[in-house]
Amino acid sequence: MRNLSIDILKIVLAFFVVFLHMHLLKYSYPTLCYLTVNGLFRIAVPVFLIITGYYFYYIDNSIKLKKWAIRTFLLYTIWTIIYIPFWRDNKVFPYLVFGYYHLWYLIGTFLSGLVLYFLRKKSAKTLILLSVIFFSLGYMIQLLGCLHYFKGKLDLTLNSFPYYRNFLFACFPFLTIGFLIQKLNIRIMKKNSYLLVMSSTLLVILEAYFNYKFISAEADIDLLFSLLIACPILFLFCKNITIKTDSKILASLSTAIYLVHPLLMGYILRLNIPSFKTIIFIAILIGVSLALVFVNKKVKYLL
Repeated sequence: MRNLSIDILKIVLAFFVVFLHMHLLKYSYPTLCYLTVNGLFRIAVPVFLIITGYYFYYIDNSIKLKKWAIRTFLLYTIWTIIYIPFWRDNKVFPYLVFGYYHLWYLIGTFLSGLVLYFLRKKSAKTLILLSVIFFSLGYMIQLLGCLHYFKGKLDLTLNSFPYYRNFLFACFPFLTIGFLIQKLNIRIMKKNSYLLVMSSTLLVILEAYFNYKFISAEADIDLLFSLLIACPILFLFCKNITIKTDSKILASLSTAIYLVHPLLMGYILRLNIPSFKTIIFIAILIGVSLALVFVNKKVKYLL
């Protein structure tokens, strides 16, 4: 049995990613755009990783690991091939190793999952310490890049996503958090837990506002320290809302939305549609994603 509340959360998070990549409200409300694109919407991928890490706890032997790794890597490979027209004329090596655009999440999950599997028997303190160290290293590289502390080639390197938004600095910490939530049976009280969600989410927005004012009003900032607080709380809050279901359709739909949206965004949002362009795009995205869910029942490993 599945928990429907988690699947609904994944749908919301998938649209957070879509809106982030669209830079929603960029021209009409630039400040609000920044606070969402580099604040609120950044909750999405870490929570996805926490959910994955929560269930990764059950990958406790080499047979299960092999099955999980093959499925994850196949998913990455298939969608990398699908997106070939978007990256084939660029430098091939970075896209194959680090993933094209949003596909970094898949290869990041794959590699961080392998690391976590071999560290899974370490103490919770060790895993937490490693997570904080790795995240902090990624944050510092990102910060130095945003501040343009160095010049020339080094500055370009520090501002390159793969050097700080990768399997070790971005994926491993949140995958580990999800793993530890399951291992240590961490819970939050149901009473007034929504206040925790609201206050921690506000913390994310406040950090984004600080970055906007004092770090960079132009750069995209992926790693926020407040995400280490807000994302586990949001996951635990939704996990507390127990609604059992046998259907995987919403979970599959969220994956489809995440994987296919840049493909459609590259075409539809560039069309000369006089009005309601975003609504049309979302409607087509949902339709195509649903179609993918049903195709996946016949052709495995698409989702």
